[in-house]
Amino acid sequence: MFKKAIKPLIAGVMLAAASMSFAAPNSDKNVLRMVPQADLKVLDPIWTTAFVTRDHGYMIYDTLFGVDTKGDVHPQMVDTYTKSPDGMKWTFTLRDGLAWHDGQPVTTKDVIPSIKRWGQRDGLGQKMFAAIDKFEAVDAKTFTITFKQPFGMVLEALGKPASNPPFIMPERVAQTPADKQISDYTGSGPYIFKKDEFRPGEKVVYEKNTKYVPRSEAPSGTAGGKHVYVDRVEWVILKDGQTQANALINGEVDMLSWTPPEQYAALKANPNIQLLVPVPKGSYAMHLNHLIPPFNNPKISQAAIMSINQQALMRAQMVNKDLYNTCTSIYPCGSTYATDDTSYFTGKPQFEKSKALLKEAGYDGTPIVLMNPSDFTLLNKFPVVLAQLLRQGGFKVDLVSMDWPSLLARRAKKDPADKGGWNMFVTGWGASDTMNPLFFAPMTGNGEKGWFGWATDPKLEDLKGQFLATMDPAKRKELAQAIQTEVFNFGLYAPLGESTNFTAVRKGVVSGLVDSPVSVFWNIKKN
Repeated sequence: MFKKAIKPLIAGVMLAAASMSFAAPNSDKNVLRMVPQADLKVLDPIWTTAFVTRDHGYMIYDTLFGVDTKGDVHPQMVDTYTKSPDGMKWTFTLRDGLAWHDGQPVTTKDVIPSIKRWGQRDGLGQKMFAAIDKFEAVDAKTFTITFKQPFGMVLEALGKPASNPPFIMPERVAQTPADKQISDYTGSGPYIFKKDEFRPGEKVVYEKNTKYVPRSEAPSGTAGGKHVYVDRVEWVILKDGQTQANALINGEVDMLSWTPPEQYAALKANPNIQLLVPVPKGSYAMHLNHLIPPFNNPKISQAAIMSINQQALMRAQMVNKDLYNTCTSIYPCGSTYATDDTSYFTGKPQFEKSKALLKEAGYDGTPIVLMNPSDFTLLNKFPVVLAQLLRQGGFKVDLVSMDWPSLLARRAKKDPADKGGWNMFVTGWGASDTMNPLFFAPMTGNGEKGWFGWATDPKLEDLKGQFLATMDPAKRKELAQAIQTEVFNFGLYAPLGESTNFTAVRKGVVSGLVDSPVSVFWNIKKN
């Protein structure tokens, strides 16, 4: 009887203690506590395109150029730059006041290896370095880039806001091989990463870099002044949507970077919560592994794309009709290159055509491994519905559940699917990724040098090269359409629809969020 009586008491005391421990740090008005978009385990923003790692990158690193909310490129770490009349030689000078978190000055010895490492991983970076003849330091603050052939997106490349941004790292860090993750997280950005307090799956801590010198311009996107008004930022890892909402409502956290769709209605109705949209509408896509069977056969890839039901997938994941719309274009609907000329892809299921194509292609019924990030509330309903749609389209499917960091690690594996590899997964993208075919990481056809999925499609690479070479808007639009057609004909990947992602904050407590093509966390004030 004593044991039965004491158990609830002990449980209550433990719960109360946990609650006090959880909430206590938030009593300091100079500590911003927020729930990030996902758990952070990969800390190298050049090695992966994961949003949460990119967001971590913007906390601690800086870039040579930034992009404002209009999409215009502006100097960030750069003070001045010039180019030769023929556009073949560019000269850049760093601004004053740049220093690493350890106090050492940022120099061109850091910049050059940083950009070179980025150029090995990023698709646009690869294109840029293929056109470069010389990349040299003039002195500690000035460097030049000389091209052997015209390259029409120099500033766009150096200011690329997403997947992957060309973050500048110390020379010793930037010399890490591009296929190996870094282990030194010294940056020069507005926050300092507290490695000693990092607890994967629990929390990530950043402190204000008191020596950071912001630019004088107003903040806009990833450009302008990066001002920090809090002493400390804590990312609290909460994987369940209800838990996230409760923590915000109870004041245990100040902000949810992305509102869980199933909690949208309740948070919208709460007078103490404010829903904001600092980042433009994003999208989701189904990605295939083209290196191994069966999706090394374009006809089988097309069959998978024919099985898609955008309405069913988006409704299941986003729950509320306010949060999504269907869109068959690979570019953001309503954007410069968007078009409804999408070949055979309609966004509606074509199961009989899928089955016929599988038969024609000789699909042998081997189950495809569809990875499901079961802990990721922003993605974990897609794979369940997609698996059923694929089965109706004639596929056998092995739905394999794992946490999101495990999925990110597994998608880098090139082994057969039944030996630890994979065939398919779903992830989300921002408009800053998909608005330009040279910005979108999965838009690669250069085999194992490309993004996860490792497609080999020379025609796609040729079209991208033509897009890059021309400055004529009409010609670029024509080529963007040709690229979209090739994406579907090859079966490279397929869009699932678009979503509006709300940031939820405590009303009257958090202010100053910067409108940006990607999530950034400077300029935020806590009242």
